[in-house]
Amino acid sequence: MVIDPLVAGTPIVAGAAVGGWLLRRAWQVRIEARRPYLWGGWAAILATMAWPAWLLGPVRGPFIAVTLTSVAVLALIASRATVRAARAGRAASDSLAPEPLERPSTRWRGLLRWLLAGPIGMVAALAVGICYAVWVPGAPQTRLLIGGLLVPVVWGGAMAWTLADNRILRATAVLVGTALFGFGASILKGFA
Repeated sequence: MVIDPLVAGTPIVAGAAVGGWLLRRAWQVRIEARRPYLWGGWAAILATMAWPAWLLGPVRGPFIAVTLTSVAVLALIASRATVRAARAGRAASDSLAPEPLERPSTRWRGLLRWLLAGPIGMVAALAVGICYAVWVPGAPQTRLLIGGLLVPVVWGGAMAWTLADNRILRATAVLVGTALFGFGASILKGFA
């Protein structure tokens, strides 16, 4: 018996909302009184996930149930959100994204930061991309493509991290270690 997903969507959303409400309520009550809300909430969510497989089919049912459950619980949580006014008089040092600590600038630190953000970070990113292409199963074309797309992302992360980190020797050790490990692991397996 397979029915229309739009007809089955309403009970899925309702069951997920009830389960989400019960789990949210479990957070709000005393520890001793949590157990019934936890059991009820998880039971409602599991039932909401299980019965659509019977109604909508073994493939479509759980997929639709997971999607609608996450949307319903997110809507339930968002409906109770409150917006607070920003505190006036917040000092610049209390910002949400503080600047890196003021550090003494020496010639060797500047050169090492430039090397870490540039060529050493690029070599470490290449090692991660090549290691991915060598070790992940799948078609060779897909592995090469995804490995190649990983390189600029990892390189950008390495740049941001090395320029923001105050411990430059730690960044050096991690990037050099990543490059050595990535290329070493790639050499051990080989591209087949």
